Amino acid sequence: MSSMNHCDVAIVGAGAAGLGAATRLAAAGRSVVLLEARDRLGGRAHTVLSRDGAPIDLGCEWLHSADRNPLVPLFESKGLEVNRTRPRWDEQEGNRGFTKTEQAEFAAAFDAFDDRLEAASKNATDGPASAYLEPGCRWNGLIDAISSYYNGTEFERVSAFDYGRYVDTGENWRLPGGYGAALVSLAKGLSYRLNVRVLAIEDRLGGSVLRTSAGDLEVRHVVVTLPTAILAQGELKLPSRYAAKIEAAAGLPLGLANKAFLKLGNPEPFSEEGHLFGRIDRAATGSYNLRPFGRPLIEAFFGGRHAAALETEGPGAMTAFALEELRGLYGSDIVKTITPDCETHWGQETFSRGSYSHALPGHAEARRILAERLDDRIAWAGEATHESAFSTAHGAWETGLRAAEEILSLG
Repeated sequence: MSSMNHCDVAIVGAGAAGLGAATRLAAAGRSVVLLEARDRLGGRAHTVLSRDGAPIDLGCEWLHSADRNPLVPLFESKGLEVNRTRPRWDEQEGNRGFTKTEQAEFAAAFDAFDDRLEAASKNATDGPASAYLEPGCRWNGLIDAISSYYNGTEFERVSAFDYGRYVDTGENWRLPGGYGAALVSLAKGLSYRLNVRVLAIEDRLGGSVLRTSAGDLEVRHVVVTLPTAILAQGELKLPSRYAAKIEAAAGLPLGLANKAFLKLGNPEPFSEEGHLFGRIDRAATGSYNLRPFGRPLIEAFFGGRHAAALETEGPGAMTAFALEELRGLYGSDIVKTITPDCETHWGQETFSRGSYSHALPGHAEARRILAERLDDRIAWAGEATHESAFSTAHGAWETGLRAAEEILSLG
């Protein structure tokens, strides 16, 4: 990018929010460019091929609230296959280490916790969701494990109000070709530049100047879609009037959710689309999706403090932990036929440093503050700015559309 190029709208970040904004603005005839610091599109959605050549999603993979998710009809209109098989997250394959009676007790305990949280959302004062766990309940550890998958952190770091605002219809579908690949396919015809870091946004008469690693760019409008961890650390320099945005981002840190993919040498002992918890007596455990789409793989999922600790241990730690839990459930002979495929380390990923946002206790209003447009220069988007579909790709997409409409309304 040569010095002092010109554009109507620059979009900082080419994840789901950036792609949504660019698609809408380009359709309205605006001159738009996506600026992405990575060497790829998609942001926290990233599809790669397993060692057997099957698409796997290192980032988001589920079409949450799929019966009203705006990406579903869009993907299907592009000829992409949507798999509607119901996930079995609430089941334990073969009741291994988790009897039917215990599963029913756990479900009842979680439902009661959810009910207490819903009632708490009517209170005048926000606080940690963990305050509504039943003291001494046998299932509190596993409930916190669920939070680590849902929120990327444990309930003590989750705003009760914010958690209660998340809306989900319970319909969860997938894309056999990969969610990340599907999102990237929507970039066809869009103008984008990879390996370009936006370092600062400065005012100029009638618009802004973006200082980037590839030179300066003059624009009328900007859409900022960066993850909150990057904003909160001040890696994008902004005019002082946006100080409240940085403060809001700090109240919406990214939790951590990581995956390890394991190749099955002998798939037969594992049901297609089965599910397991590694342990039921602690939060530091894995959630295992067995043979997704019938493929000879296990997808191990880790969240929160446990994911962070394994990531700190280094490459291979997640895989080793998963194999140990599976050994306890299936025995050594079967586990010997399982080999590592790949792992994710989103906490160490330079351009996100985490997985998806949660509001800290007392910061439930931070999403609204981060989303609010203050002037005709910058519009704000990203999953963290959605008040009811945060932490999802479709929520990010919707905020990109919202930001685009804000810019179009300016004429």
